[in-house]
Amino acid sequence: MRGRLVALLEARAAARRMRIVAALGDMGVEAVVEGEDVRASGAGLMGRWWRDLGLRDAGRDRI
Repeated sequence: MRGRLVALLEARAAARRMRIVAALGDMGVEAVVEGEDVRASGAGLMGRWWRDLGLRDAGRDRI
């Protein structure tokens, strides 16, 4: 039972990381998944992060 729950949580986290990568890609920001991290890169990314609420919200569930 516990092993199945862990597997479901890991799958959910992986799907969320992929949604984040896709959302960032839609905004023109290059992103890759490295283990449990999502690494984003691009010119002026830090300034854009602070100015663009959509970028900060990338991948969040809209339930």
